[in-house]
Amino acid sequence: MKKMMMTAAVLIALAAPAFADPLEGVWQTTRDDNGNFGYIQVAPCGTALCGTLVKSFDANGAEVTSPNNGRQIISETVAQGGGAYRGKVWAPDRDKTYNSRLQLSGDSLAVSGCVLGICRDGGTWTRVQ
Repeated sequence: MKKMMMTAAVLIALAAPAFADPLEGVWQTTRDDNGNFGYIQVAPCGTALCGTLVKSFDANGAEVTSPNNGRQIISETVAQGGGAYRGKVWAPDRDKTYNSRLQLSGDSLAVSGCVLGICRDGGTWTRVQ
């Protein structure tokens, strides 16, 4: 019985990565209004997905320290099917939170969102890992 329980535990541990959402991983954002960009780590948070800014880069591509590192950029994001996701995305360069529309296609993520009828195209993010 003990051997069967250990085998089941190992199988569950090995199968867990297979259940990861395709949006999970690290994404490079497009450049903002100031030419800066960042790496967003997307991971589960409760029943949704969230993305945290883990690295920031200046307009020359040099890594910089940012007060936004560690801040949640993507929140309340859930899959809608067909690679579509809906949730919230915060734009640090404008300090606004938009109702997001994300469209995943392989290692590309089209990002856009609206707030109070004003919409913004967030460009296409690229998977880093």
